[in-house]
Amino acid sequence: MKILAIAAISAAALALSGCPITGGARFTVGGTLTGLTGSGLVLQLNGGADLPFHSNGGFSFGTRLDNSAAYSVTVRTQPANPTQNCTVRNGSGTIGKASITNVIVTCTQAGRFAYVADVQSNTISGFAIDPSGVLLPLSGSPFAANGKGPAGLAVDPDGQFLFVANNGSNSVSMYAINATSGALTPTGFPVAAGTGPIAVTVDPTDHFVYVANLTSNNISAYMINGSTLTPVVGAPFNAGAGPASLAIDPNGNFLFVTNFSGNTISVFLIDLANGMLSGVSGSPFAAGAGPVSIAIDPTNAFAFVSNNSAGTIGEYALNATTGALTPISGSPIAAGTNPLALTVDPTGRYLFGANAEAANQVATFAITPATGALTVSSTTAAATLPIAIAIDPLGQFLYAANANSNDVSAYAVSANGALVPVAGSPFAVGVQPHAIAID
Repeated sequence: MKILAIAAISAAALALSGCPITGGARFTVGGTLTGLTGSGLVLQLNGGADLPFHSNGGFSFGTRLDNSAAYSVTVRTQPANPTQNCTVRNGSGTIGKASITNVIVTCTQAGRFAYVADVQSNTISGFAIDPSGVLLPLSGSPFAANGKGPAGLAVDPDGQFLFVANNGSNSVSMYAINATSGALTPTGFPVAAGTGPIAVTVDPTDHFVYVANLTSNNISAYMINGSTLTPVVGAPFNAGAGPASLAIDPNGNFLFVTNFSGNTISVFLIDLANGMLSGVSGSPFAAGAGPVSIAIDPTNAFAFVSNNSAGTIGEYALNATTGALTPISGSPIAAGTNPLALTVDPTGRYLFGANAEAANQVATFAITPATGALTVSSTTAAATLPIAIAIDPLGQFLYAANANSNDVSAYAVSANGALVPVAGSPFAVGVQPHAIAID
């Protein structure tokens, strides 16, 4: 089994406003809604046309606009039962001789379940997240993996499926998540990936799944068709040497890949119609030695890369139009010995780094809004070798999977970004946890 050795578009439904299409205007405004579980969500177009929602999927306002007309999609009413916060991306601009189809509306709430990939025990540990952040084992957990060496996890934006990269069997598994109990059920047999799959991610529109194949140096790509995965035409796509982690920008336009052995970052443009990947101008971009994780801030302005072998974190300005990465002044910064996973809180104020600043701890870095520069603000002890971290959708709790102590450290996130251990932490999982994902 080749585990990275570190420090040891089919929408579900088309929602229409019901307004008649009148006049000579030709172009519509629409996109994709994900994550809706509550009721009462209403969007507006240009402060007027209301569009109520009852389910996730594709949508289009009934009102048509002329070429060169301005458009702005906003949330008029947020969902309730449960209360959610829905945000709009790609929601404003000017009609340019084509209908708008790339508006992304994402609804979130407090994290419900946490899942941990246990590489050596071939299991997935599952937990319910209680209001205090405590992890409560799910009935039936740990769940048996249907592939060997589960090493990468991702939950789709609708919270319906968990995707697992099986490093030992060169495959990807798909599990249905029970919305009430959190239990996992395989949706079918695993599908083939490349050699040594190590990381997996899902695009914000919930259409495509991408897998980093560490040993075959490429990226597998799949279209989500109901409860199955279909390979994207042209996949796999070549990456650099040792692709180790993946991230997609919040607007869903670019896939970022850290190449651990090549000391580079590959950036691909995502074809929103079919999921195909093409390299952007200037890619691959230089990184430090052993880039192992990448995080994109929610404003889509900055990217951060942990250079494991170099003991640094790279800071980049992200061009949201081209996908290009430009190192900011003073980058990279020292980050102790062997920094690992990175994640940014939902507000974009803080970057959290596993094993950063010193071994067996999680560091909090304040992000300077104007420049993206990082400043260490606090550090908190973890258990042994925190290799993966995840933050819940509302930014209330952070969890670190500790590879060598077989447990998960849980923290409440303070207003200043400081991490406060949750009562009962750490929580036991299977053998050699390598990834964690939150629904």
